[in-house]
Amino acid sequence: MIIIGEKINGFIPSTLKAIEARDDSYIKELAEKQSEYGSSYIDVCAGTDPGTEHDTLEWLIGLVQETTDTPLSIDSSDVSTIIDMLPLANKPGLINSVSGEGEKCDKLFPVIADTAWNVVALTCDDENGIPTDPKVKAKIAGDIIEKAAGAGISQERLFIDPLVTTLATTADALASFGDAVSIIKEKYPDVHITSGLSNISYGLPYRRSINRVFLTLAMSAGMDSAILDPTAEDMRAAIYATEALLGKDDYCMNYLTAFRNGAIGQQ
Repeated sequence: MIIIGEKINGFIPSTLKAIEARDDSYIKELAEKQSEYGSSYIDVCAGTDPGTEHDTLEWLIGLVQETTDTPLSIDSSDVSTIIDMLPLANKPGLINSVSGEGEKCDKLFPVIADTAWNVVALTCDDENGIPTDPKVKAKIAGDIIEKAAGAGISQERLFIDPLVTTLATTADALASFGDAVSIIKEKYPDVHITSGLSNISYGLPYRRSINRVFLTLAMSAGMDSAILDPTAEDMRAAIYATEALLGKDDYCMNYLTAFRNGAIGQQ
């Protein structure tokens, strides 16, 4: 499971408070803990006023790289800002994100074509917005994948996010997500599938329970990456257990090692 640690994000109130206070130690602690608990990438998202986003991202990137060697996930809705940040990274990581909207792909893909940067691609575009129809999600994904291929970017470098909708307003949110994954993976088997999985529980109480179950079901449908809190033991345990149940952990060795090392089973 490819884990994208979500905690250094200015849309999280406690992190925003630390960003506004320029609290170096708080940000470094978030980076260290997320790396310790198995993040493949550390997401950095300013989440602040667009006028300060550039400077804030520079500061966050510097702090994370002082703390850990875990690759960055540079997170912004502004592709130009992402491009500006790339030279600051010590090594290639993940770009979060592009979509079918505007000229995002056209701007970014030529810049990263001859690099080792991977990229999250959201299944939304100017014509359909954020669709709920899995066939439309898959169509947008296919358009982005083909555009990436034209720039020399292989499927393995793409993390397709089918944009799970909120369960509180969309009863078939899980089914739509799973169907989109199936269609995408049938035609493009080498792409990764990711999600900001906490979107599924927005507006509902006891969100962690819904997030955890969605994680398991989405992994069963073919999701192999997620933007989540790796410091949450219940989420880590769900990942290890699901991989074992799906036959991706021979003799449950990873599950047993995680238990023996105290990564799970402490609560």
